[in-house]
Amino acid sequence: MERSDIRIEASGGGQFDCHVVIPDGSGKVPAIVLASAIHGVNAELRSIAEEFASHGYLAAAPDLFWRTVPGPLARDDPRTTPRGLPRLEVIATGEADMADTLAMLRAHPRSNGRAAAIGFCYGGPYAVIGPARLGYDAGISCHGTQMVDYLDVAGAVGAKPVSIIWGDEDFAAPAPVRDAYHALAARMANVGVHVFNGVKHGYMMRDNPQAYDAPAREFSMSQALGILAGLRT
Repeated sequence: MERSDIRIEASGGGQFDCHVVIPDGSGKVPAIVLASAIHGVNAELRSIAEEFASHGYLAAAPDLFWRTVPGPLARDDPRTTPRGLPRLEVIATGEADMADTLAMLRAHPRSNGRAAAIGFCYGGPYAVIGPARLGYDAGISCHGTQMVDYLDVAGAVGAKPVSIIWGDEDFAAPAPVRDAYHALAARMANVGVHVFNGVKHGYMMRDNPQAYDAPAREFSMSQALGILAGLRT
């Protein structure tokens, strides 16, 4: 596979960094855009992008915090939380970056024109924002935060596949939020909601030993890869 760090021209002016991984081979394949947690495009997120590429998919991870505090930050960096605030405003601003990243991928010679968005923690809402209004073909949210604020958006994804995954010990997804999404999934066959018992917020991240959960991570990757497989045609 081929790894590179590129600069994407932002549609509203300026440029932002994006980590891109191109799979081996020569055929046209779907793409996946990784919307990071508040820690940004760190080594852990890059490894997840490479994992998707190892399965034959284009993968890109844009820096969604380039307007505030750019780059990856350590978990104990005091700038981590403030750079994502006010949360709903920063997420809304990042929609343009997700759209610009999608446009970059669709212009890539290896792209078949179809793409999914996968969001982690802070990036979780893009799993529904992407397919509902940014042109993505699917979405996967792993321990997403603020998801209650995007329930109506999730209901507007049409027939596009969406998978939303939490642990039942996730502080960002209390029972009323999970219940609301279960109710949505009961009305929409293309929306799947999965809740793991005894799993905490941040379960996808191996660099977070207090929360990392291997079975939940394996399930989430299988969900994402299954959705991507469906975008091959």
